[in-house]
Amino acid sequence: MISYLDTNLEQMKIVIDDKIPYIRGAFEEFAEVIYLPGSKTTHQIVMDADAIVTRTRTKCNEALLKDSSVTFIATATIGFDHIDVDYCDQAGIKWTNAPGCNSKSVEQYIASTLMVLAETNNLTLSEMCLGVVGVGNVGSKVARVGEILGMKVLRNDPPRERSEGSSQFASLKQILAEANVISLHVPLNMSGLDATFHLGNEAFFCELKQKPYLINSCRGEVVDTVSVKKALERELISGFICDCWENEPEIDLDLLSKTVIATPHIAGYSKDGKATGTQMSVRAISQFFNLGLDSWQPTGVEPPSNPIIKIDGMGLTEQQIISKAILSTYDIRNDDAAFRQNTKLFEQLRGDYPVRREFNAFTIESTNMDESTLLKLKSLDFKLIN
Repeated sequence: MISYLDTNLEQMKIVIDDKIPYIRGAFEEFAEVIYLPGSKTTHQIVMDADAIVTRTRTKCNEALLKDSSVTFIATATIGFDHIDVDYCDQAGIKWTNAPGCNSKSVEQYIASTLMVLAETNNLTLSEMCLGVVGVGNVGSKVARVGEILGMKVLRNDPPRERSEGSSQFASLKQILAEANVISLHVPLNMSGLDATFHLGNEAFFCELKQKPYLINSCRGEVVDTVSVKKALERELISGFICDCWENEPEIDLDLLSKTVIATPHIAGYSKDGKATGTQMSVRAISQFFNLGLDSWQPTGVEPPSNPIIKIDGMGLTEQQIISKAILSTYDIRNDDAAFRQNTKLFEQLRGDYPVRREFNAFTIESTNMDESTLLKLKSLDFKLIN
């Protein structure tokens, strides 16, 4: 382990993506810190850097890193397919990601999606089946939301099934046959036993039995654009909800026009999730370079503008009450509308996104609600006043 006490501080340099929030000031005591857009993080910039703090838009590969002094990369994201791990291992560059940092934000995104689908199409969620493909940090929380809403939940996760047994898992074939909503939460694996590249291909759609809604909020390349457009045209699915797209930011506008809900890769963009990702990255760099920031906490995480949600349950069903609570924190239709009005501004919409707060930042002031409903709101992490 390198200690900053044993290095020349004037020579230590950290390059940081300028869209990573709450990080300014964390390292300035120990290093020269360069903030710049991920697309501007070039080989020349990192040649004399010791560490990089990045997001998915910076490809950390040989072209960027060869002959540089970089010894550590921290990505403030769950995914790490933008890091060439084989090259980093070969070059002796250590790296870390932020697993689970935005899982609650994606949970909120999916919950809002389910409520909008239910409201728009007069669906009773408790009579429906949710198939969750990929049950890691994110997928497990999405499955939990489905169960709170009374849905039958099928979990598919082959790596976990191999290590934990099959009792709590369903095959992909069963999900394709039974699910009314399918939500994808897998990493992007290009090959191998658990390959997920173009998991949503023509064969996938042809096996569907229930005309489900399909939600992709994991990686764009998990769903084949051509195949999903054909599936929509043939009405094999009731609708496609897309946050992650192939070839971002140059997305297929024809596919966008066919989606039920479209957003510019912001499912994980809560203030809470971003703060957690930043915290994990700062602490990882601190531990690697022995900077003494192992307990560092982000500051300046703004509270919601309306933290108290008042709901009178008189005359409302339980689903309607929960829908009011969820959509008061985040209504996905607003992001959909903003995206459709500015389809060529994919990166700008992501970079300037007015990130939201998660459920636990809100308090429900309730009247005329059953205990069972209150318990479900509490299970979603709302605070309660009644």
